[in-house]
Amino acid sequence: MKRKPIPFSAPKIGLREIVAAGRILRSGWLTTGQENSLFEEEFAQKTGSPYALSVNSATSALHLILEALGVGLDDWVITTPYTFTASAEILRYLGAHPLFADVDGKTGNIDPSEIERILHENAHAPMPRSIKAILPVHLAGLPCDMDRIMDISRRYDIPVVEDCAHAFPVRYYSTTDRSSPYLGTIGAGGAFSFYANKTITTGEGGMVTVGDEALKERISLMRLHGIDRDVWNRYSSSAGHLSWQYDIKAPGYKYNLTNFQAAIGRVQLKKAERFKRDRTNQALLYNEAFHALDSIETPIVGKDHAWHIYIIKIKPEKLTSGRDEFIKALFDRGINCSVHYRPLHMMSYYRDTYGFMNDDFPRALDLYERTISLPLYPGLGIRGQKRVIRAVIEVSRMLRRTE
Repeated sequence: MKRKPIPFSAPKIGLREIVAAGRILRSGWLTTGQENSLFEEEFAQKTGSPYALSVNSATSALHLILEALGVGLDDWVITTPYTFTASAEILRYLGAHPLFADVDGKTGNIDPSEIERILHENAHAPMPRSIKAILPVHLAGLPCDMDRIMDISRRYDIPVVEDCAHAFPVRYYSTTDRSSPYLGTIGAGGAFSFYANKTITTGEGGMVTVGDEALKERISLMRLHGIDRDVWNRYSSSAGHLSWQYDIKAPGYKYNLTNFQAAIGRVQLKKAERFKRDRTNQALLYNEAFHALDSIETPIVGKDHAWHIYIIKIKPEKLTSGRDEFIKALFDRGINCSVHYRPLHMMSYYRDTYGFMNDDFPRALDLYERTISLPLYPGLGIRGQKRVIRAVIEVSRMLRRTE
């Protein structure tokens, strides 16, 4: 009998999450409420951030942070092309533009030297662009070189917004001092994702972390229509017959997280370190199993890593077929895989809008053509992972080029 295929990813939901969601459903208060406040307090405490604000996605988190920083029409933000579209599309919401910097060929993270080059050239250009922020993405959960990025930020007086959609909970071990802050607390703000396949999940959802009170107040206002009091404070307060009153301070957005999602998030938050240990153990087992394969390059481990995604790179010169054929052979063996990412400058919208060519960012292009993301998640289990390992070894040997 044919075995059931192994999913690329699956959430780890237990009885406690079901009980927590059921408790809120029975309470009758489904939208933003007290659970959100508790989730925010606990997340802030976990990360060491002065403020945490729950939202409905990491996309909205990025949008809110950049809006609060004043990014607007015809401004530019330096970011990576090697990411999901959310990292750049939020700039277009604001009428701003992405200024792509190529990545490090080993990590896939944005290359600080490229950021520096762009800023140096812009400073000496006849008509400099208005560059308002730097937006690094911690790809797969591996920290970017934040020491160098923050040094650049200080010298050019440009704020950093961290895309931490892949990177919770991860500490950054600085090489310039003894600090080890959590990612998302190093720059002006951090954006986290609780999408179904992330390291913790609320189904859909996200969190903003910021250290500045003025930014926190602006984001809090704008995440729910620009209204100065949320519905929980209006209808559960002691303001009596005037509790309905509110003011609209700005044309905001509908970016709030629901009460029952926050309840699920609180349970998942308690499991975050255990989930990370499971992911780390799986990643290390993969690395050990694939170490002897000369046709595959395994990912860098680093001092800390969320292992949201496990990405291998094939070596085409060692194989008779390319990346897509490798994936098809795995699929035929019941192993579902993915590719992270097709660079944004190759996507038709960004290509047509900004006139990009595929080889404009050669390291991002090279990674795209060689990478395969393998199944990795707490529910995979040792038997499932061994099936993946056997399939990868079998395919790599089957496609290996003979001298």
